[in-house]
Amino acid sequence: MKTTESNGIVGRGTREGASLFRDWFQDLSQKAEAGNSAAYVFVMGSIAEILRVFDLPMVFPEIHSLQTAVRHVSDDFLNEAEDYGYSPDICGYVKADIAIQLRGGDHPMGRIPKPGIAVLTNACNTYLKWGEVWERMYDIPMFSIDVPATREAGTRSWPGDEQFEREKKYVKVQLQELIEICEKMTGKKFDIDRLREVLGHVNTMSSGWKRVLELNQSRPSLFNALTDGTVYLGMSNVFRGTPEGALFFDRLVEEMEYMSANSIGTLTDEKYRLSFIGVPCYPIFRRFNEMFTEWGGSFVMSTYLWFAAGGTNLGVQYDLDNPMDSLAEGVLISVRDAMDSMFHPELTVLEQTNEFSIDGVVYHPIKSCRTTSAGMADNRRSLMENSDLPSLFIESDMMDSRVVSEAQMKNRIDAFFEGLASRKARAVVGA
Repeated sequence: MKTTESNGIVGRGTREGASLFRDWFQDLSQKAEAGNSAAYVFVMGSIAEILRVFDLPMVFPEIHSLQTAVRHVSDDFLNEAEDYGYSPDICGYVKADIAIQLRGGDHPMGRIPKPGIAVLTNACNTYLKWGEVWERMYDIPMFSIDVPATREAGTRSWPGDEQFEREKKYVKVQLQELIEICEKMTGKKFDIDRLREVLGHVNTMSSGWKRVLELNQSRPSLFNALTDGTVYLGMSNVFRGTPEGALFFDRLVEEMEYMSANSIGTLTDEKYRLSFIGVPCYPIFRRFNEMFTEWGGSFVMSTYLWFAAGGTNLGVQYDLDNPMDSLAEGVLISVRDAMDSMFHPELTVLEQTNEFSIDGVVYHPIKSCRTTSAGMADNRRSLMENSDLPSLFIESDMMDSRVVSEAQMKNRIDAFFEGLASRKARAVVGA
């Protein structure tokens, strides 16, 4: 392949993802200006499959909130929400969204429409209280889907198991209730063939995302799971069930396959392959990543790309001949996996350490999110008991720069890499 063609395909996914995101933000701004409402949904179970049947635009408040941090204005939004009466201790995403609502939907990338309905799952305990805020502010319906979680680590049930089939029926009944609400809200009848069309696009996206994650086993790694992966992650949510989303992941797989075949990596000199546990530090997003890449460290896998992927990380394929049963099954599997990825990330890390040639694990608990952070110390202890993987435990936040100490983190990160270097040197001598 010619150099010009190579330059065109490498990095294409990040460029196209950024362009599609700008289009999405612009479309929401236009809908807000026109006075239209939207469905407010979350990354851990958006139920986009049903909402798209009714052509309901979707707002992902987690994504809009994190944009304030990436663009270095989150502190203004957090202060505004705290002045309004919200505690400094609660989720930063919630507070940023409250400020956005108080500003009439204005945020750094444009404007979001007001909610017409809130749709959520129990994957995060904050979702329930967050939805109640919109319910009070706008007098809108809030629909919560209760998805049964894994009873005990490592004891999942699967299709065909008696317990799984009972739980699937429970989820299906709730999905049918959501359909009835959407019919009343929009005045449209539910179209099963339209659902099949949407599910087909989700199938393409899911198989593509799963393949992209697997391809990062390549040496050198093809993309940075912390930075590039966050762009791909956003695409898996915002464009879930759309032709644009399906095409994006088809092209992303093509890009990663090309890079893998030609040994093209995200770093010119990859020395350490890392796993990331938690949510990124968005207030200093670029610099946070640089503190690792400067040492030749690349994040080849991340739990964030599992639990916030809406289930696409598993590659679940819907049965288009039996769409409602299959949708209920997919929601159960994917939302349950999101919870497992947050509460027991060490299990997947241990399973995939050899495949991804992991040199170390970085745990990043954050002040804003107890759901993802509360059990990390125990997870790390379990990892240490069951492997000899070196690990780093650094605390900051995903939104609040007031509790982010770059100098302190750099000292810890530098010491971590010095330990990795010493470990590699001892291994060479031993060999």
